[in-house]
Amino acid sequence: MKHRLMQWSFDHPKRVFWATGLLCLLALVMFPRLSVDTDPENMLPHQHPARVLHEEIKQRFGLSDMVVLGIVNERHAQGIYNARSLWKLAHISEAALAMEGVIDEDVMSLSLSDNITQGTDGEIAFHWMMRTPPVNDEAAEQIARWIKRLPLLNNTLVSDDQKAAALYIPIVAKDQSYRIYQQLLSVIEELPEGDEQFYITGLPVAEDTFGVEMFKQMAISAPAAGLLIFALMLFFFRSLALVAAPMIVAMATVIITMGAMIGLGFPVHIMSSMIPIFLMPIAVVDSVHLLSEFNDHYRPGMDKTKLAREVVEKLFQPMLFTSITSMVGFASLNTADIPPVRVFGSFVALGIGVAFLLSITLVPAYISSLSDKTLAAMARRVHSDETPNSPLARMLRLLPQFSHRFRYAIIATAIGSLLFSVVGIHNIQINDNPMNWFESEHPIRKADRTLNQHFAGTYEAYLSFSAQQPQENHSELKTILERAPEHIQSRFKTLQANSNDIAETLIDQQMNSSDDDLLWWDDIALAIDRANDEQRLFLQPEYLQYLENVQKALIATGHIGKTNGLVDLLKTVNRELHGGDTSFYQLPDSSQATAQALLTFQSSHRPGDVWHFVTPDYRSSVIWLQLSSGDNQDMSAVLEAMDRWFDNNPPPAGLDIHWSGLTYINVAWQEAMVSGMLESLLSSFVIVAVMMMVLFRSIGWGLIAMLPLSITISLIYGLIGFSGKNYDMPVAVLSALTLGMSIDFAIHFIERCRALMQHYGNWSDVRTAMFEEPGRAISRNAIVIALGFTPLLLAPLVPYQTVGLFLASIMVISCISSLLLIPSIISVLNNFLFAPATLKPHARGELTHE
Repeated sequence: MKHRLMQWSFDHPKRVFWATGLLCLLALVMFPRLSVDTDPENMLPHQHPARVLHEEIKQRFGLSDMVVLGIVNERHAQGIYNARSLWKLAHISEAALAMEGVIDEDVMSLSLSDNITQGTDGEIAFHWMMRTPPVNDEAAEQIARWIKRLPLLNNTLVSDDQKAAALYIPIVAKDQSYRIYQQLLSVIEELPEGDEQFYITGLPVAEDTFGVEMFKQMAISAPAAGLLIFALMLFFFRSLALVAAPMIVAMATVIITMGAMIGLGFPVHIMSSMIPIFLMPIAVVDSVHLLSEFNDHYRPGMDKTKLAREVVEKLFQPMLFTSITSMVGFASLNTADIPPVRVFGSFVALGIGVAFLLSITLVPAYISSLSDKTLAAMARRVHSDETPNSPLARMLRLLPQFSHRFRYAIIATAIGSLLFSVVGIHNIQINDNPMNWFESEHPIRKADRTLNQHFAGTYEAYLSFSAQQPQENHSELKTILERAPEHIQSRFKTLQANSNDIAETLIDQQMNSSDDDLLWWDDIALAIDRANDEQRLFLQPEYLQYLENVQKALIATGHIGKTNGLVDLLKTVNRELHGGDTSFYQLPDSSQATAQALLTFQSSHRPGDVWHFVTPDYRSSVIWLQLSSGDNQDMSAVLEAMDRWFDNNPPPAGLDIHWSGLTYINVAWQEAMVSGMLESLLSSFVIVAVMMMVLFRSIGWGLIAMLPLSITISLIYGLIGFSGKNYDMPVAVLSALTLGMSIDFAIHFIERCRALMQHYGNWSDVRTAMFEEPGRAISRNAIVIALGFTPLLLAPLVPYQTVGLFLASIMVISCISSLLLIPSIISVLNNFLFAPATLKPHARGELTHE
């Protein structure tokens, strides 16, 4: 099959070109169907418990994802409390209300908030805090005094240091946030200049903006990396016509793979946006091996087709091995329970297969189609420059003796690096925050840093409490019915069977009853009300006191800037119901007093706000947590601390506790990713090891082939641990790239080494020969890929920088390991590895050992 496919490619190069072009055209037709998904929530399956509960809590309490706009004035003597700054805040608030995608009734701003004060007759009065901006700084200072008395607003809408004010803009969907972000920037640009600085942040903005900039960066970085790779190959092979082949392979591979993904209906996620970046080096590697071998052996007048066929046949097996192992590395990502990771792994594996097929068909067909004149010119340029005597070639010729003479020192160094790596890996910190995907000076990152320095926090999480199934307690009602006349009992059973709201039905019954029956119906109604009150948990002092204790415990964790909940609202209203006396800033002392406080709040301009903290049946309540950090480590620390607290302070009977919110969801998908990546890495590592033993038909050779891979993975992750860089989403995914590419050079080295042993029959000559053409091919590949992706280091998005750094590190470490460690080990074990029985008859008599 192999020979027929290659022969067909050599015999029909135009058909190969047409077939490749047709596949690319079909793939390009799919591109207009492209859809984008930049929501990290989709890292979790839709049915994941954390995600299901998150959506349920949002629906239950009418919660929404929010864009946070901050206005900071550090120059004015009164900080943000000056007429000019507050006018600007009010203007932006009004503009935000008119924006499509904004939930206007829930927008939080000073100009849309109530002040709670005493009325003229001692009653509570609700009036707009700043419905009309203050006319002077004295009026602005009065607003400052009001805010200090309102815990729900202080350090949420205005910072404690009085230098910043915030506008919280709830949105209907996260994918609206970038558009709203841009509209807000336009509104700010139209404002007159002043001392104020404006900042816009929030996880929805960060995630949606990253998605937009991700595509811009992909359109810049991928071509830049491609051009640099092209230039480097041109430097090595000195033929524009020849180096066009691997670039065509890389471009065709990316187009066909992305077209297949889009055509099958998969959206381009943060993960899958990196598929072109991952595929380009992998697609180029095999072509560089082929070109390097062809380039070193071609001379004017030679049969180009015959030489190309010999080159492909010689390299077919190592290229097949490397492609299969790389495919296994990425396909193993399907074991992770993260849909975008599975899509990413599957299509990178598909792309590797496409790249292999194109390398053994398109590249030979392309070479055979080149004119003899073009190839002769190439050969003259290459060999006139004495490529075999180039600085790279001369350096490589020093390595055979070096690797042999210092073999034990090299092996000891490798063992030392593994031990060093173990310590570093132990220090790895698992942490992620979508905000950190931007560079430090990105406007969104600066906004995040600035606003979280002023406010309690712009990151949100929610802790909700829900009553379990109500345990009906109608003992009083049962007693009354047992004493009631028979016609009352019969009528009540009928009403109960035919009414969804028995309390409402009883009101009608009371209005249409005789005086004697009315007394019975009154008693029945009172008994039902008292039974229902027992089920309205969050009107009862015991449950409210528990919520207050939970809020204190949350603040005590040291990671929560502020909590907002039903307790804060009730304490504020209760204080005003007692004349504004601060000693009454406490919870009402009975369920009736609590109900009265809530009824009073319904007279405000924003009566619906109470239902963001408690459900109308008073059986569920939620606490809004403000965190100044979106790092998973900080949210995880809160979860761990509160787990311990809840163990020591269990909730009242019948109460369930649940976490939700974007910051919590990020922890959930990060944990899933880390565990999924670890499982896939370990499983694929074992699979690749077994494959190496099977493919080389030797346990010894299989284990040796795994050494560069093992050292590369361990050393890279060890350095991550020592450097203090977090193990985040990009790093986790790059583990598959490490596995797929680190084994490449080892396979080529060992396969060529074994083939040369069949020819020379002694390790000394083989060692020398290995650092000629095979060594140059490996080195060229490492240099081309390591340097070719350095443009990624200049990208403004951190994940792209990470990919560039990883690619360079993988190439350098795996290349050095293959060229130094493997020959050193062979020098020690060549008696065992090259037993006479393993050699062809003509080589056995020539075998010598050192």
